[in-house]
Amino acid sequence: MPETSSKPPLTRRSFLRAVGGTAALGALAGCGVPAAYVEPGDRAGADASTADRRLAWANWPLYIDTDDDNPNKRPTLEAFERRTGISVDYVEEINDNDEFFGKISPALMNHQQTGRDLIVMSDWMCARFVRLGWVQRMDRARQPNVAKYLDPLLRSPAFDPGRNHTVPWQSGITGIAYNRRKLGREIRHVKDLWADDLKGRVTLLSGLDEAFALLMQGNGVDITKWTADDFHQVCDEVEREVGRGQIRRFTGNDYTKDLVSGDVLACQAYSGDVIQLQADNPDIRFVVPEEGAELWSDSLMIPDLARHKRNAERLIDYYYDPAVAAKLAAWVNYVCPVPAAKEVLAASKDKDTAALAANPLIFPDDTMRQRLAIARDITSTERVEFAQRWNKIVGL
Repeated sequence: MPETSSKPPLTRRSFLRAVGGTAALGALAGCGVPAAYVEPGDRAGADASTADRRLAWANWPLYIDTDDDNPNKRPTLEAFERRTGISVDYVEEINDNDEFFGKISPALMNHQQTGRDLIVMSDWMCARFVRLGWVQRMDRARQPNVAKYLDPLLRSPAFDPGRNHTVPWQSGITGIAYNRRKLGREIRHVKDLWADDLKGRVTLLSGLDEAFALLMQGNGVDITKWTADDFHQVCDEVEREVGRGQIRRFTGNDYTKDLVSGDVLACQAYSGDVIQLQADNPDIRFVVPEEGAELWSDSLMIPDLARHKRNAERLIDYYYDPAVAAKLAAWVNYVCPVPAAKEVLAASKDKDTAALAANPLIFPDDTMRQRLAIARDITSTERVEFAQRWNKIVGL
């Protein structure tokens, strides 16, 4: 997706950095630094929400609807402010999961306020925050929309059973994108990437957390409970394909450039990116392989000692109103975590908006949903070893 696009940027599903940084984070998230863990009773601070009607929200750039004529205006957010009287300090300061983790971790590990009431991070990073006790449990009694409308597929990831500490902001699918016209055939399986007619014209994602699940699914693995042996089998497979020249390169989100130029015919890809590419090139297809694909989320969390927890909970619940979720989905074009928003979009008088309701990359149909799964995340004890092996293959 071009940087000038009015849609979400390509940095959200950022790849892991070199082993040194990854190892440090892995050690911090484990038992090696007991002082970093915050006990449940020490996570909440005095809540000033009633007297101080505001909150601070850190999000990724261009990850919320904006006005067509004024990108500084955010219609759904401004409607929340008018409806509730709560002022929102919305800051687009998250450009990379690891980078933002490093930015606020000193405060959290030292049991200090971060200055933010709400943050949005990819679920594999959310898992670290939850394990470290750095985010607060939400009060679902104050969030009836979340309780009622959250997609059942997203309700209970392994790292946060019941979604007590996290709520998906937007979701997406890691699958395969390909150019149907240039390739001259369909792709239906992960192992189709290793076909001879794709030699040297395939890319894989460079990030460990982004890449491994789909490749495991190609081997028939249930990614909700994968093992170390499953991981090493994937690495053996990828090493073999690198050795025979099948893989052109490993990419961040810049895979879209290779796909558009035709240098690459098939690649690991994110569903939201492909929707944007299809607007200019209908020959580009996105497939959820028959073996399945990974469903992921970027989720909202309330950090420890947040000063406006109730206000943050109220804002989260506002975005789970199907009418509001529909407006956001129409702009963002990722998988909407509120399936009930589909009916709202379908009823739109605007033809293009109504058509979004039928797009399975925004509202997966029943067949696709059966193939989607949330991967078990990489634990702190696994991360250093796995990152070392993966990064060596990728060349990080």
